[in-house]
Amino acid sequence: MILLQLFYEFFITGLFMFGGGLAAIPFLQQMSERTGWFTIQQLMDMIAISETTPGPIGVNMATYAGYMVAGVPGGIIATLGLLAPSIIIASVVARLLSRFRESKLVGYTFYGLRPASLGLIAAAGLTVLRLSLLDFDRWEQTGLLISLFDIRTLLLAAVLFFLTNKFKVHPVFFFAGSAVVGIFLL
Repeated sequence: MILLQLFYEFFITGLFMFGGGLAAIPFLQQMSERTGWFTIQQLMDMIAISETTPGPIGVNMATYAGYMVAGVPGGIIATLGLLAPSIIIASVVARLLSRFRESKLVGYTFYGLRPASLGLIAAAGLTVLRLSLLDFDRWEQTGLLISLFDIRTLLLAAVLFFLTNKFKVHPVFFFAGSAVVGIFLL
């Protein structure tokens, strides 16, 4: 039964996940709250691991989440659930698009999907920002505004932002460097 539920949850995520893998983050956050399969901290770890491993981030996150819930079969089923809508939609759209390539309605539809993608990706970015840089528990304990921010994480993010814009180095080096710095900061 859990495998069927995994397939369904990830099928729905794949069906509405316009904008790439980062757009899956709000869906996974809601899935976490609704099912209790993983915590928000585990979601953050999932994002970090999915970003650093080869392959599409959405597929990596689905595989990771499914594996956490039901082992190897769960990873396979969650991945298939996430990919199934894309395969179905791409097949249908490819057939229809060849017929309606010049249709204004098709053009308007794609134009309307762009802001939806942007909104989902922005929501994912804000979620990662909030979960990574803000510490509401510490702020509630101290009442000091400065305690709201995880200064070490904020400093590391600022340094990485500067370095990625200054030097054109492969992002894997920044991930590896950040992991090493994270080990020493803990």
